[in-house]
Amino acid sequence: MNVMCEKCQQPLTLSADEFICCACGAHYPAQPCCPECHQPLEVLKACGAVDYFCRNGHGLISRKRILFQPPGL
Repeated sequence: MNVMCEKCQQPLTLSADEFICCACGAHYPAQPCCPECHQPLEVLKACGAVDYFCRNGHGLISRKRILFQPPGL
């Protein structure tokens, strides 16, 4: 999935918890989404661990499997 910058229409790169446009320097937050239903995941934080839960019946999702996309897509 290629995510494009809203300002200059260049491809964005994922860096930690945000998308960054190398062309114009714009930053966009990255939202974790379920790889099955592509809906936003609930982020569960406890004792230093971060887990992701799908409320649409897919349960806990491994960090290795989650998709990141800008909010609103």
